[in-house]
Amino acid sequence: METLDIVIWSGAVVLGIAFIYIFWSYQKNLKGSPRELYLLFFTKLTEYSAYGAMNLTFVLYLSADCGLSDTSAGTVIGVWSMFLTVGIMVIGPVCDAIGIKKTLLIGTIVLLGSRFFLPFTNSVALAFVLGFIPMGIGMAMMGPVLSVGIKRFTTKETAALGFGLFYTMMNVGWAIGAQLFDSIRGYFGEHEILTAPVINWEFSTYQIILALGFVFTVPDLIAILLMRDGVEMHDDGTVTVRPSITEQTGTFLQVLFKVSKKAALDTVNVFKSVAKTKEFWYFLLMMGSLVFVRFVFYHFHYTFPKYGIRVLGEGQNVGSIFGVLNPVMIVFLTPLIASLTKKFSSYKVMMVGTFISAFSIFIATMPETFYEPLMGSWFSELVMDRWLSVPPDLQRPLFLSLVIMVAVFTVGEAIWSPRLMQFMAEVAPKGKEGTYISLSYIPYFASKLIVGPLSGWLVSTYVPEGQESYPMHYMIWVWIGGMAVVSPLSLLILKGLFSGVKNNDEPEENTENASA
Repeated sequence: METLDIVIWSGAVVLGIAFIYIFWSYQKNLKGSPRELYLLFFTKLTEYSAYGAMNLTFVLYLSADCGLSDTSAGTVIGVWSMFLTVGIMVIGPVCDAIGIKKTLLIGTIVLLGSRFFLPFTNSVALAFVLGFIPMGIGMAMMGPVLSVGIKRFTTKETAALGFGLFYTMMNVGWAIGAQLFDSIRGYFGEHEILTAPVINWEFSTYQIILALGFVFTVPDLIAILLMRDGVEMHDDGTVTVRPSITEQTGTFLQVLFKVSKKAALDTVNVFKSVAKTKEFWYFLLMMGSLVFVRFVFYHFHYTFPKYGIRVLGEGQNVGSIFGVLNPVMIVFLTPLIASLTKKFSSYKVMMVGTFISAFSIFIATMPETFYEPLMGSWFSELVMDRWLSVPPDLQRPLFLSLVIMVAVFTVGEAIWSPRLMQFMAEVAPKGKEGTYISLSYIPYFASKLIVGPLSGWLVSTYVPEGQESYPMHYMIWVWIGGMAVVSPLSLLILKGLFSGVKNNDEPEENTENASA
């Protein structure tokens, strides 16, 4: 056995033990929680496995199968992403009206329908009406309710552990989805057309990946059917089962309309009340500044698949470079970094983390010759031979620069991302934390109208389909990195505003002693 093999197997064993310990640490303190909590964890794992694979496929499917240009495909995804954000803000209150189980059940059925129809069409109109729109509704219903469920199925003391394990399952699901995305493309080919037996229907490789989303949603339905309605865990550790009673009457669509209308009106009224204060606009300005680094994730999900396939070669494991490496690192780094930074204020942690994430993007803008000395090293063998399985004739330093970029970006993410919600709560006035957090989505929502078409434009401009080489491919990362650095620079510039609006009477230096 070679030295590298020993290192690989030793590392795998260590990480395996570490993961088991992390999972066990969460689970041992959640004993006594109702089975509904673990069913939610299961649905989170399967849902993100499905969505992780589908999300990397959407723009490829819209271009290769539906015939959209890069810019048009990016615009469609941008509009759909906006629709999804609005849905989460407006449809979420449905849970309070009809209960957790019913909301999850209806959302899952809607997802099943959308994910069943999507692989059977290559019409943009049908894909959007029968696939993307209902899928957005289903995901908008599922997302907030899963979080509400964790709160209901844990106590005050165990809620943080519940959300921690929830976050872990989500990242494991992302990694599984990205690995499936690469494995299916590697097995069937990038642009193969296959005829399904029995039904005699032709499917492309991308449609097969989308169909996998339907397959993964079926066990979700089974898990939700096993849940009991009206389950709640109290702070004393007791669990009660009382079927939810609602004053809402009528069909589901009538209830959905009533509750969504009320939620929309409440949001407008709340916005009017807080908009009168300058502190809110300072808060919104700071949340808007963070959008730039948060949209790096958007580009990894929607810009990178096309970029990777065209620049690195068809069939390459482009999904794994971010979709596997990032969530796996996050699972192990987040608890470690949280313990190391708990004595520092959220503002300082956010600024350092976003600085690392934003400037990491420029690693991919360096000339490939800069990484040439790494070729033939144990690192290149580990990355290209053992992990990504790159054929010898296609191996190039760009693979290494992209992996290094993602790894450094993830270190920064593990620093700033878990502190984002705490950061928002800290700057919000006492008693208005929920309102501020809900309205923090406004700049994120509005900017999606720009980032969607921009994603397609970057791909069509610097890595247009059909060329043999792409000497200007690095410009994509120049644009993404240039926008990302706005976030840490803005946090630095807005330090005075943050100090003025944060809900803390003590001097800033004293906040370093607060726990995370």
